[in-house]
Amino acid sequence: MIASANIMTDLILSLCALIGLGCVYTSLHHQSRDDPITRRFRFALQVVMLLFTGRALVVMTGGMWFRFPVLLAASLVPLAGLLLAEGLLRRHAPRAMKIYIAGFAALFALLSLWYGPSIDPLRLLGLLIYQISGFAMIGWLVATRDRSTLSMAENQSAGRLGWVLIVLVPLIAADFLLIALRLPVQLSAIGVLILCWVALDLVHAVPRHRQSFARAGGKIAVAAVTGLVIGLIGQMGREGVILAMALTVAMVLVIAIVEQRYDARRHAPQLIAHIATAPMDTPVGFLRDLRAHPWVKDAAIIDVAALAGFQPQVLADIFAQYPVLRRSDHAPDDPVMTDHIAHLFARFDATHILDTGQVPRQLVALAMPALHRSPDTEQELQALQRIIALIAQNGGGDDR
Repeated sequence: MIASANIMTDLILSLCALIGLGCVYTSLHHQSRDDPITRRFRFALQVVMLLFTGRALVVMTGGMWFRFPVLLAASLVPLAGLLLAEGLLRRHAPRAMKIYIAGFAALFALLSLWYGPSIDPLRLLGLLIYQISGFAMIGWLVATRDRSTLSMAENQSAGRLGWVLIVLVPLIAADFLLIALRLPVQLSAIGVLILCWVALDLVHAVPRHRQSFARAGGKIAVAAVTGLVIGLIGQMGREGVILAMALTVAMVLVIAIVEQRYDARRHAPQLIAHIATAPMDTPVGFLRDLRAHPWVKDAAIIDVAALAGFQPQVLADIFAQYPVLRRSDHAPDDPVMTDHIAHLFARFDATHILDTGQVPRQLVALAMPALHRSPDTEQELQALQRIIALIAQNGGGDDR
């Protein structure tokens, strides 16, 4: 009975992981689809989805051929993690790290074509060492990031990625050491579900950090205790207790992730709610009263002195056409305007530049992570710019 329970639990955990990954993947359809970070995030999700799809097919069909997508995906996971980390941190990893991770990804991808277990456990041992070392390098890259070059939201995203790695790596290692640890089931699916929980907060720009992990930790603890009690009451033995705990934790996390998928936007810190309560005295003063919102906290006010090297008439033409100037906007046909726009974004390291409507001209530079950008957030920025411009037009333009 326990043997068949092991197989069923493996299948259920794989399906739970796929549901969680699917919730995150569909959430990305509301974000900036063409942004490089979003594409990297999707690639990472696709790799992990391939892994758990392969696991589920092995259990359902018994076909050992489906070990190929599992091993292929496992070889690509550190590479996908490195690409995502580089995008979130807006910096390149050291060349030696890139060569190491990409080189071993290619090697183990080729070894995944070897049908059958004749080269195991050597192949699995090498894959374990590669994954742990790869994630350790990614963790080092996140921990040693230059926080001053990232916005508050970007630092939060990187920090959450680092904390998830601390949870995920031991569970991945446990999968490879299944026999040595006498575990009846692979537990990495639970780590992936925790990753999905945190990823949904990133996608929906929810500025929780400790609260997010505390909520997830509370749910996991309650589910684990429930599984423990069920196992002890049923006198299932050590393996049965582990199976019961794994199932209850996975089920609770899946329910929480599905709820979060459809509920997170409602609880996200929408800018419009802050706009409704901020005093409208002057444009800059209005922005200062919005500091509680993560998009505005690190906003840079670009004054007349900072714009000294730009042609006033060209700036007037640009912001008449683009009151909210986005880095992703199509370049205008005028090469002088295109050059000015490129210099603005390069100099102020922004994703959006808002015109305050003041004379002399003042601008607001925002750095918003790509995972936080969606049609809703773009509309809120349009509303923010219009209110700032109206304040300036109604005599609130003097911030001295």
